[in-house]
Amino acid sequence: MNDAKTELGHKILAIKQAKQLTWAQIAATLGYSPTWACAACLGQMSMTPETAEKAAGLFGLDAAETGLLQAIPYRGSLPGAVPTDPLIYRFYELVMVYGTTWKELIQEEFGDGIMSAIDFDVSLERQPDQKGDRVKLTMTGKFLPYKRY
Repeated sequence: MNDAKTELGHKILAIKQAKQLTWAQIAATLGYSPTWACAACLGQMSMTPETAEKAAGLFGLDAAETGLLQAIPYRGSLPGAVPTDPLIYRFYELVMVYGTTWKELIQEEFGDGIMSAIDFDVSLERQPDQKGDRVKLTMTGKFLPYKRY
């Protein structure tokens, strides 16, 4: 279902590399955060017509591709099996190891509910450390309590 958007994402990655662009530069052009810009270019978000036109200009996309950037995606870019890419696997591993802990701590603090992945922000920073730089991810999501009826 996401094949065309996935293929377009691969094309955008190739153009990004050829033009030696960074996600920060792309985000500045599109007017969004690097995280959102990357997700949208890889097919996991839908762009407004104005944003899609900016992306089309930056990447030299045709009208069909510009339209595809605006299409609502079938989200979830990973296959159902355990991911094999080492970096993506580590996120999977984090959820396997800490998922029940995060669930318990969030629900102790907020009650019975979930952290939204729709009303959600994430940022990534390099954190200098004498033992080797660290990756700092900050995630914030709106708490959504389960309805009782």
